[in-house]
Amino acid sequence: MNSYENDEPHSGGTTVEATGAAHGGAGGTKPWDWLMIPPAHLRPFADAWRGLTIADLAERRVAEDPEFVAMIDDKRALTRREWLADAHALASAMRARGLQAGDVVAFQVPNWHEAAVLNLACAIAGFIVNPIVPIYRDAEVRQMLRDCGARAFFTCTEFRRFDFSQMAQRLRNELADLAFTFTIRGSGPDNFAALVDEGRGMPQQRAAIDPNGVKMVLYTSGTTGLPKGVLHSHNTIEHILRTSYEHWGVAAGDAIIMPSPVTHISGYANGLESPLVSGTSVILMEAWNADEAIRLIEKHGVTGTVAATPFLVELADAARDAGTRLPTMRWFACGGAAVPPDLIPCAHEAFDNLNAFRVFGASEVPLVTYGWPQDETLAATTDGQVVTYDVRVVDEAGRDVPAGTEGEILARGASMMLGYADADQTAAAITRDGYFQTGDLGNIEANGAITITGRKKDLIIRGGENISAVEIEDVLRTHPQVRDASVVAMPHERLGEGVCAYIISAGPPASVEALCRHVQDSGLAKQKTPERFEFVDDYPRTASGKIRKDMLRADVREKLEG
Repeated sequence: MNSYENDEPHSGGTTVEATGAAHGGAGGTKPWDWLMIPPAHLRPFADAWRGLTIADLAERRVAEDPEFVAMIDDKRALTRREWLADAHALASAMRARGLQAGDVVAFQVPNWHEAAVLNLACAIAGFIVNPIVPIYRDAEVRQMLRDCGARAFFTCTEFRRFDFSQMAQRLRNELADLAFTFTIRGSGPDNFAALVDEGRGMPQQRAAIDPNGVKMVLYTSGTTGLPKGVLHSHNTIEHILRTSYEHWGVAAGDAIIMPSPVTHISGYANGLESPLVSGTSVILMEAWNADEAIRLIEKHGVTGTVAATPFLVELADAARDAGTRLPTMRWFACGGAAVPPDLIPCAHEAFDNLNAFRVFGASEVPLVTYGWPQDETLAATTDGQVVTYDVRVVDEAGRDVPAGTEGEILARGASMMLGYADADQTAAAITRDGYFQTGDLGNIEANGAITITGRKKDLIIRGGENISAVEIEDVLRTHPQVRDASVVAMPHERLGEGVCAYIISAGPPASVEALCRHVQDSGLAKQKTPERFEFVDDYPRTASGKIRKDMLRADVREKLEG
């Protein structure tokens, strides 16, 4: 049980059972039904919230300027009025099909405007969204849908040579709670466009939603090998967007380009919700291409973005090659992969007005730091400035260490997750005084600058996406020619980190091709296939027998550098 379960709720606090749109629905109980709303670790920050859902904010934005173009992709430019009207129609159609407030609606789609309509429709109807990154396949998606009890699942038909609609049908046959599968840009009565048309003319109604209740369950890889369901509310997501944009000087009417997946915490918040929270216009990119990004930036007068480090490198290179300095670009918040100190000044040289800066956060604690937009040295050499969070740096015994000393980063604040779907995982991750244990090592200076020096968590961050080493190891160990497998991060010039597998063979070593095929046949995402294999007799170990993965990472780094 979690460490704060027995705390008395503050004035106005309610349990999930009292919030109508926080759980339940036709899908029955949810794994987070143990959760108190708002949880104890967030109650001290209640004054920082505005208490508004994105459905509330959408109506405000429409009243301000209904014809403002708020969402653009390769198929459509969506005004605020059209966005809200389509979302109301979709919400009505989904209710007519039998979905109820509190049901979980999952979606696994690229950066398409339909994702924004679906997200707003779920807020209107009181559904809980479950965004799933498109790289995942049957094995991961099955676990996520089963864990959150998803009632509906929206996918594209075929994307990047994979048939998502067929996968959705396979999973529907396996999962008792999954009652509906719909396609976006598909055909037939169960496609997105048909649903929107079906809902036009139906009565419009807004569910009564507690902005503190569960609004989203987002799965993130963990060291256990199984994804953890991160729970956020309307208040937590709205707070991080509003305060970070204020810090960066983002104003209503500014245009933002979004190449990060809208099913990832960064793309979700900045791509699907910033037009409603902050009044921006968002240009979605289905797939990253630096030359196409330059065209869109120049066409729409884009002012900034939040994206992984490789995107900044490639955008600067492409701008130099194209002979443009992109004068409208004012800010670029980058993170999710290692950021070399010389990257920021080199990027600044490529543009007229850009302030690029490193940021640090996680799905559980989005944007612990907001970067240093006005200080190139700190922007380049640190991972940002702590602005709205409380942060501690502690040793292995949980004791605070002096400023500038390395330790584990702990953070708490108004943008922090409600918890994990699993009560035990939540209790293990959040301290009794409400801090999330990030598992990242670093130090903090007196000026609030955090510098990340390493990770306790056994994660590989490949191009901004978290990959669980344990998950890959478990699959490799099922190969008949593998006695043991240990997977670690290795340096990758473009993506920051790649996947390297150290193999202890059972008999003659398997070929690299056979091991790659074995991982891919397991149903894991293609990106989780190791890019390098090292065959060894044994691993370096501690006195107690634990594998020294730090030494394995150093070994592959040395080999690559040599």
